[in-house]
Amino acid sequence: MKTFKLFILLTVLNTGSLCFSQSLKKADLLYENRAYIEAAEIYAQLPKTATNLEKLGDCYYYNSEFEKAYKAYKLIYDNKEKLELSESFYLKYYDVLKGTKNYDEADEVSTVDLNDPFSTENFKSILKRIIPYEYELKSITKDIGGSNFGISLHGDKIVFASTQNLKNPNYNWNGKPYLDLYEAKVSQGDTITLDSIMPFKKTINTKKQHESSAVFTKDGKTMYFSRNLKKRIDLDSTKVAVVNIFKAELVDNEWTNVEPVSFSSELYSTMHPALNDDETKLYFSSDMPNSLGSFDIFYVDILEDNTFGEPVNLGSAINSERREQFPYMSKDSTLYFASNGKYGFGGLDLFSSSVKNSKFLDALNLGESINSEKDDFAFVVIDSLNTGYVSSNRNGIDNIYSFVRVPTEREYFIEGLVTDKVTGKLLPYTTVTLFDEDGNVISEMIVGEDARYKLKTLPNRSYSVEGFQPKYIPEIEFFDTNDSGNIEFNIELEIESYKDAEEIVTDDEDGNTYIELENIYFDFAKWDIKPQAARTLDILVALLKKYPRMEIQLGAHTDSRAGFEFNMDLSHKRAKATLEYLVENGISRARLTSKGYGETQPLVPCGDNCTETEFSINRRCEFLILK
Repeated sequence: MKTFKLFILLTVLNTGSLCFSQSLKKADLLYENRAYIEAAEIYAQLPKTATNLEKLGDCYYYNSEFEKAYKAYKLIYDNKEKLELSESFYLKYYDVLKGTKNYDEADEVSTVDLNDPFSTENFKSILKRIIPYEYELKSITKDIGGSNFGISLHGDKIVFASTQNLKNPNYNWNGKPYLDLYEAKVSQGDTITLDSIMPFKKTINTKKQHESSAVFTKDGKTMYFSRNLKKRIDLDSTKVAVVNIFKAELVDNEWTNVEPVSFSSELYSTMHPALNDDETKLYFSSDMPNSLGSFDIFYVDILEDNTFGEPVNLGSAINSERREQFPYMSKDSTLYFASNGKYGFGGLDLFSSSVKNSKFLDALNLGESINSEKDDFAFVVIDSLNTGYVSSNRNGIDNIYSFVRVPTEREYFIEGLVTDKVTGKLLPYTTVTLFDEDGNVISEMIVGEDARYKLKTLPNRSYSVEGFQPKYIPEIEFFDTNDSGNIEFNIELEIESYKDAEEIVTDDEDGNTYIELENIYFDFAKWDIKPQAARTLDILVALLKKYPRMEIQLGAHTDSRAGFEFNMDLSHKRAKATLEYLVENGISRARLTSKGYGETQPLVPCGDNCTETEFSINRRCEFLILK
């Protein structure tokens, strides 16, 4: 009997182990095929190993269920000392911390685990000072059902993507119906509603493919939109759906000639098309080769024959190492887009950037009034540029919101410190001057003991700022402000002393700064500049031209032979002659002073008993730097 009971127990244990093994294989297969909803149901029942927990968290993470992902990831993070965790794990955990408003914890992960020091509170404080608008949002699709996002304008109607067609098959990734494109009229009353909602016909909407992110030419006859291909590609041993931009033409009120654009590919995705105002460029998001991150924003030129140029990456001012999507170019040439790779509040945040000298300025987060801890994306402005639409899953499902934005009252500044370039010491009482792009002085200040400067600027301008300290080389930094008047970093002015920069400049024991040149010799009782003296003074001319803010005193000294009055007059004439030589060679008289010292400051105090060598040492010209 005991043997029989033991046999039953072993059978039960083996059966349980076998069931767990089979369940794990099934969950892993679903996970590899991106069927995250089904996979999560199984992983939740499996033993809580680090691998199972991370995959469970991933299933929630990729469906923006950050609260659930947080619980799974936290069990792993709390045991990080015992585990070898990857950077990708820390990035995901960082995302879910922000997505659940655990900002203090997110800052710690960013600072400690990702080696990227960051303070959300400081970030919020800075943004409040510089964001150009405050936004008021109202949902217009909460009563429609399904996920809805991505509005574009088509005549007097709007077009958006939705999962509201319950007859469509469900997408394995999220268990929701495939996306289709819909058209609707906007009713403007006390509340904005969508009426007469109609799906596009089957030439556009397909059964087991997503259609979304449509954009139309102004004449309404050409549409670009996103659609995933039926064929999947192998990526890291898993099958991945590829999204392409398609083009369609309106002929006899029917959409036809539906084809992928020439720069799309079966090997990478292109999506989220957007036209600029004159319809000469098409912006889009892609993970094509040589992207900076997982998805970057590109554009192609639309040529006169309606073909396309080569894709151009918008660069690091816009793109990050992570994901940039949903571009939109307003009629004032401001680019709006969504990113989870730049500093933000969680998920995809909305950013803007303007073009200056054919380059995009560093992107600006649009602020907390429009960005939530979840995904905020698909920004569109209409009318006077102060109303529009945005999409967000802030309430757990994608919805479209209308917005009204109000300009904020702001003051714009550039600020920073002035320090010695070599020693790093603060330089109080430095004069800091702000110039416009034409070199005109905008403002000027003398810094205090803290060596900090703060000067007012304006948005979307080019400036230069100069730090000037006596006996230092003036340092000029050039910078642009973006459309919010902000620059990405404060400009620290590091200025170098003439002594550190030039071998012929030295300080004496009293702190006076001199230019050391070969001695200038004059004939006895004469003050004209001899050829040898001219060669020496030419070195001084070159130095003064190199540093146009340098001011000097020319001091002439005689030996003690002849009378006191004679020597004083002679030294004055020699100093004056030296000054005139410099002026004749292009140096402004305003930068020069001359002084004759006669025999009052001998280097060798030997009186009338000097040797000829000692007389020669005392008979000299000195060049004292005043500024």
